[in-house]
Amino acid sequence: MSELIFTDEKDAARYSLHRGKDLVSILDYNDDGTTIALTRAYTIPTFRGSGYAGELVRRVVSDLERRGDRRVIPVCWYVADWFDANPGHESLLKERRTA
Repeated sequence: MSELIFTDEKDAARYSLHRGKDLVSILDYNDDGTTIALTRAYTIPTFRGSGYAGELVRRVVSDLERRGDRRVIPVCWYVADWFDANPGHESLLKERRTA
C-alpha cells in the first residue's frame, strides 16, 4: 500500500486515504485539543474489501502516537474493533465505547 496518500484534512475534520487521485477511505473526527473522538470510518464502496479502512486507522494511530498530544475516544465501532485487534496501542485510549 505504498502508493497511498494519507492526509489530515483539518478543515473537514477528517483523515483521508487516497490511492493516486482516488479517495478510497475517510475517518471523521472531533478534536477538542486534548482528546480526539474518531467517529466514523468509511470506505468508498468500489474500494471495500481491500483493507483501506484498516490501513487508514493504522496511519491515524501512528500519527497520533508520534504527536503524543491527544488521547483517543473510539466512537466508531470499526475503530474500537481495530484497537481490540491491535493490542499495544491502548495507552492512546481515553475511554472505550459503550455497548
